[in-house]
Amino acid sequence: MKLSMTACKQAVQPLVTFQGVHKLEHFFRRKDKVVFVMGATGTGKSRLAIDLATRFPAEIINSDKMQVYKGLDIVTNKVTEEECHGVPHHLLGIIEPNANFTATDFRNHASLAIESILSRDRLPIIAGGSSSYIKALVNGDAAEFQLRYECFFLWVDVSLPVLHSFVSERVDRMVELGLVEEVKQMFDPQADYSRGVRRAIGVPELDQYIRAGSLLDHKIHAKLLEAAINKIKENTCNLSCRQLQKIHRLNDIWNWNMHRIDATEVFLKRGEEADEAWEKLVMLPSTMTVRQFLYDEDRVATMPETAPAIVNTPPVPIPTAVAAATR
Repeated sequence: MKLSMTACKQAVQPLVTFQGVHKLEHFFRRKDKVVFVMGATGTGKSRLAIDLATRFPAEIINSDKMQVYKGLDIVTNKVTEEECHGVPHHLLGIIEPNANFTATDFRNHASLAIESILSRDRLPIIAGGSSSYIKALVNGDAAEFQLRYECFFLWVDVSLPVLHSFVSERVDRMVELGLVEEVKQMFDPQADYSRGVRRAIGVPELDQYIRAGSLLDHKIHAKLLEAAINKIKENTCNLSCRQLQKIHRLNDIWNWNMHRIDATEVFLKRGEEADEAWEKLVMLPSTMTVRQFLYDEDRVATMPETAPAIVNTPPVPIPTAVAAATR
């Protein structure tokens, strides 16, 4: 399956054109379903979304503020085509680097993508760490979204001390993959770090180091780089804290009743043990609850709703379309 990196262009048609009646229609028809995968940076949202999309006929809509932009793939930690396992992605690397892509822009683009995905009888999975994007989509536009769709929220959570240790290691791996060189290639001495993809953590922090070039003593230059990398780690950890606070706020204020998946133990392991823990503690319970959400005909299609408990039920046959999606 060819990877799709472009937003859908298909327009959404109104249900009814005269006032009031379109809202009534929502109460008499089955709502289309949408799954959200949320969590702080580094918790495995993309991995979980892709894993789910290989088990159900689904496509993924990116809701990460920085990954929506073109360029800086290492800095923004975009999934590679290999990591996507053939699962189509939308709103991933489609916006020009200097553009100002707002939460309203996301809502408009994501709404079109959702309708396009549903038109192919597939499940939209929205994955990313931007709570402001998700809030604009679900609670914006006079709650029209809640009238049209039945939503299920998966929240991948990791203990902050454990997550911060992992994030620090991940920054080191990103540097090894070429993070510094990638930022150098996009460096502009007149750049505005308050707009577009240059807001991404990893770009402003390297400004002083790049500006110094080779004019300074090698040791001083090396210390500037070390300080920049440490600052990237610090700012990434601070971001994870803010994201977690926003998720709690959304859950408390908007009463979305998110289904929390604790992945802490996964991040304490390495290699095959970590993969086994992921399957047992994250993938299996997530798959079971999403399956129940999708196939349980007796659930009340209202929003918000309490996430279903994990129960021992016979396996539900996976639709034929899934087999094609996993090849």
